[in-house]
Amino acid sequence: MSVGHFEFERGGSLDLDVAYETYGDASNPPVLVAHALTGSQYVTGPGPEGIDGQAAGWWSDVVGPGRAVDTEEFFVIVANVPGSCYGTTGPTSMGPDGEPYGPDFPPVTITDWVRAQARLLDELDIETLYAVIGGSVGGMNALEWARTYPDRVERIAAIATGPRVDTQNLAFDSIARRAITQDPEYQGGEYYGGPGPTDGLGLARRIGHVQYLSKDSMENRFGRRAADRMLAGLEDPTAEAFSYRDIASYLDYNAKTFTERFDANSYLYLLRAMDEYDLASGHASAADAVSDFDGSVFVLSYTGDWQFTVEQGREIADAFEEAGATVRFERIVDDYGHDVFLARPETVIDPLTDFLDGDRTSREPQELRASS
Repeated sequence: MSVGHFEFERGGSLDLDVAYETYGDASNPPVLVAHALTGSQYVTGPGPEGIDGQAAGWWSDVVGPGRAVDTEEFFVIVANVPGSCYGTTGPTSMGPDGEPYGPDFPPVTITDWVRAQARLLDELDIETLYAVIGGSVGGMNALEWARTYPDRVERIAAIATGPRVDTQNLAFDSIARRAITQDPEYQGGEYYGGPGPTDGLGLARRIGHVQYLSKDSMENRFGRRAADRMLAGLEDPTAEAFSYRDIASYLDYNAKTFTERFDANSYLYLLRAMDEYDLASGHASAADAVSDFDGSVFVLSYTGDWQFTVEQGREIADAFEEAGATVRFERIVDDYGHDVFLARPETVIDPLTDFLDGDRTSREPQELRASS
C-alpha cells in the first residue's frame, strides 16, 4: 500500500509503499506484530510462492486462531519495514529511473520503521493499537512506538531485546558489514543484474548465527562432532586432513539458504538501523524518552541470550517503571540463545497470552533446557 511521500529521519525522501498482511476481523482490537531483522510480514501460515522457510510462518505457534496472539480475538497487522526486500520499498525496489535504488536508497532508522507503520495504520483507519509486540530488533520497534506515538498504543511487549546494541555485538555487526562490502561482487552496491555478493552475505549470516546461539547451546547441539559430509568447494589446505564439523555444516547450510532469500543491501540497511538505535537518544535518559507513555509494558528476557541480555531487559523495565508505566518484567532460564523466542515459541506463549489478557501475575522463572 502506498503511504505517500516519506521523509527519512537521516535525510532523503521517496514515495513509500508498505507491504503488509492482516489476520482476523478488522472490528477486533488491533495488534501490531513487528518482525525481527530479516523477517517478513508473513508471520503465520504459508507465504506466497517464493517466500518460505524462515521468511514465512516465523511465529505460527504464537499468532493464529486460539494462539497467544489470537486472530479470533485480535486484528493482527504485520508490516514489512522500509529497507527490507519483502515488498516494502527498499534497495531492491525500482527507483524513478527504472533501476533498483541499490545504495542510493536513503539510510533507514527504527524510527522510520515506526513512522511508516503509523502511516499504514492511518490508511487502514486505525488510530490506537491495543498492543505492539516484537522480538529482537522487532522489540526495539515496539519500544519506539512508546517513544514516538505514546498516545497511539496501550500495551508494549518487548521480547529478547534491549534499549541498544552493546559494544561486543556492534563489533560483530561491523565485521558482518565488512564481509559484504569487501566481496568483489558487491560492486559498491550496484550488483543487480549480476551474481551479487553471495559469499560476503553468507559470511555475514554465519556471524549472525554465532550471535544467535549461546555457548552452552552450541556445545549441547553440536559439540565437536564431525559432519556426515564435507562442503563442496571448501578451499582450505587443511580440510582433507581434519574433520568438517557439525557446527561448520550448520553455519554453511544456513548461510546458503539465507543468500537464496535475502538481499545484501537490505541486510546492510537493516543491520545499521538496529545498531544505531538507542532508546534514550535525544533525551536525558531512557525513562525521559518514554515519559509520555502511561500504558502497560511486558519485557521478556532469556538467561542464555548474550545478544540482548537479561540485564538489558531489566534496564528497559526500570526505565518504563521510572516513567510511571505499568511494568511486568520476566526472565526465562533457558540456554538456547537469542533466537529462542523463534526456535522455542512455547517459552513465549503463556506469558504473552496472560499479558494480552491483562492478568499476568508474578511467578518464578521457567526452567527450560536448550534443544540437543
